[in-house]
Amino acid sequence: MRRNKKIWWIALGLVIILSYGIWEAFNQPSIKDLPGAFEEVAFVRNEQNKGSIIRVYAVAVGDMANAKYDACADLFPTNDFGSLTKIYFFDKNKPYPTELSIDPPHYDGKKYEAIMILKRSGKTE
Repeated sequence: MRRNKKIWWIALGLVIILSYGIWEAFNQPSIKDLPGAFEEVAFVRNEQNKGSIIRVYAVAVGDMANAKYDACADLFPTNDFGSLTKIYFFDKNKPYPTELSIDPPHYDGKKYEAIMILKRSGKTE
């Protein structure tokens, strides 16, 4: 009986840990949770799987006065070994690109005007 009770306590602990892990996995913050009414409108990534990875994002901002640009940029992925993530922020009430190119300039600068550009890079070892 004592051994049976011990197994139930171990099983209960494992269930609690597993439940917490699943809850954490499904409750990660996203850019929609931040002030600023952010919406990802375009994305492009280079085909390189070895070496540096380049990601370019276009994000429309609905509330520029309350927007937390740095917090939003921190939510986008980066990798080590010289990778680069570049995020262009655009006013949602003006035209913004829905397609990007991997080569600079990443969008037509004559048609669209970015209100902020942030870069994040991975560490090099």
